[in-house]
Amino acid sequence: MKYIILNKPFEVLTQFTDEADRVTLRDYVKVADIYPVGRLDYDSEGLVLLTDDKSLQHRLSDPQFKVEKTYLVQVEGIPPQEALTRLRLGVRIKETKTAPAKVRHLEEEPQVWERSKPVRFRKNIPTSWLEIKISQGMNRQVRRMTAAVDFPTLRLIRTSIGPLNLGGLQPGEYRELTPEEVTQLKAATKGSPKTSSSGGSRGRGPGSGKGKRGGQSGFRKQIN
Repeated sequence: MKYIILNKPFEVLTQFTDEADRVTLRDYVKVADIYPVGRLDYDSEGLVLLTDDKSLQHRLSDPQFKVEKTYLVQVEGIPPQEALTRLRLGVRIKETKTAPAKVRHLEEEPQVWERSKPVRFRKNIPTSWLEIKISQGMNRQVRRMTAAVDFPTLRLIRTSIGPLNLGGLQPGEYRELTPEEVTQLKAATKGSPKTSSSGGSRGRGPGSGKGKRGGQSGFRKQIN
């Protein structure tokens, strides 16, 4: 079985082909017969897991197993506690109310890479960062959640899936999971579907391995 994690750059499709000839995973990952677990939006960044393990794909994608995903979210404005509480308890998106989420305001801006296309800047409107953890998988869920409390998402980075995290992988870099990480990931989905969210164990960070960068020139090892 193959298990790969990629730090997906901004404006890359989470698929290997595209009729409109947009940038896809194929431009970065040169490994055959693997597929993404779930989706990460074209305009979002961060951790994408790719594998040929169909059983694991199903369990990680099924919201009944409640595998937690963590996002760094830059929003327009500074949400008050009332807005954060609404996000934690669940907000209504059309006919569906989102499940409870773990949400916290970050006092300091996280140390993240510069995006290829800068976030829009408005002189009179500050921005702030949130950390949001969810176990659902609704379409564009985090963006729709922050919009529902009137604080639009400007930038979204997925930093972890269950026990896996980005570590030091830079945009466009990827690496294979260690056997220990594969075991931890499978343990996070073991057994019957859960009725409450669990964070899982904290495994070895993705940055502790060797990253590779795909592209027309082939592989390049990560430089820390």
